[in-house]
Amino acid sequence: MPDVLQLDVSGRPQAWISLQEAATLYASQAVAWTLGKSFHVMRGGLQRSTGRLSQIELHPIIAVRGSIPSRAWRTAPALTNPKLFSRDRHLCAYCGHHFGFDALTREHIQPVSRGGHDAWMNCITACRACNGRKGSRTPEEAHMSLLYAPYVPSLHEDMILRGRRILADQMEFLLASVPRSSRLHG
Repeated sequence: MPDVLQLDVSGRPQAWISLQEAATLYASQAVAWTLGKSFHVMRGGLQRSTGRLSQIELHPIIAVRGSIPSRAWRTAPALTNPKLFSRDRHLCAYCGHHFGFDALTREHIQPVSRGGHDAWMNCITACRACNGRKGSRTPEEAHMSLLYAPYVPSLHEDMILRGRRILADQMEFLLASVPRSSRLHG
């Protein structure tokens, strides 16, 4: 079962949450508004006073009352290999071939051994052969050209890159705020 996309009340993504977590937010009246067509119904027990079965209809996107400090949105998303490889569409930045997850590596454009940082703007996806050929040199020193430039994913891109099973309503919402220049539109 897919997760629910939780937003703050202004519409900024906060997290992917389980159906149970979403039901708790509905039950505690913390949901300010929803988007998308209801996709799951959670059933509870019988109400003593009415004899009716309690149920909560879950939507794919929910906005929760309250807010997060604005500084939380200024930080870059965490860099992980699965998100890096997804950002780069599983393409080696040097040879341009498509590879499976196990055949890819995190390549540092400016090698860490030479002062490079483990950050989005210094990392690209490379196949094991190209990464080995480049070694601890810069692309210029190795005479290897980058086929695409690195970039820091936006908050909306990061939510897509986390590799969840994303429903159509959720993907439409997230892609609407992803820059047109993003490789995720490709």
